[in-house]
Amino acid sequence: MKKIITTAKAPAPIGPYSQAILNGNTLYTSGQIAINPETGKLVLDDITTEAKQVMQNLKAVLDEAGMTFENVLKTTIFLSDMNNFAEVNAVYGSYFNEDTAPARETVAVLTLPKSVNVEISVIAVK
Repeated sequence: MKKIITTAKAPAPIGPYSQAILNGNTLYTSGQIAINPETGKLVLDDITTEAKQVMQNLKAVLDEAGMTFENVLKTTIFLSDMNNFAEVNAVYGSYFNEDTAPARETVAVLTLPKSVNVEISVIAVK
């Protein structure tokens, strides 16, 4: 049975989608961008700060589903510029144990919602 996961500690959806869907023990998150959920404003000071906000938003969704980054099996990272890979990877890596890090792909795209630089989604299992 599909359960909608929603938390005020992550940005509200800006379209017809949910923050995450829990189906059985598997959580599918929507892509998170660097919107501060308290202010509703984008955090675009620099790529490191932007990536930290994205990861904090994902953490909030995982928390709401009763999970942590240890439960994440797969991530997808979208970058508007592959030149930002090293900085985003450093932030991303700080949220995972390197020995149990999930599978991942990172792709460069022409544009992202609200013209952000990074968007990340995850699949996690309890």
